[in-house]
Amino acid sequence: MLYWSIMFFIVSIVAALFGFGGIAAASSNIAQILFFIFAALFVISLIFTLARKGDNVINRHL
Repeated sequence: MLYWSIMFFIVSIVAALFGFGGIAAASSNIAQILFFIFAALFVISLIFTLARKGDNVINRHL
């Protein structure tokens, strides 16, 4: 997902350089949405991973 976010960002930069304002704005918005989805999924994954490791530490001491 981060790959697609970067690709849409690059498309928006190239479109802006050539003066295609509408395409640049649309690509930039898509890249921004994909980035925030990626960031949210990363944080959720990090929380679940830490929670799982925390369970293993508790089970070892029991």
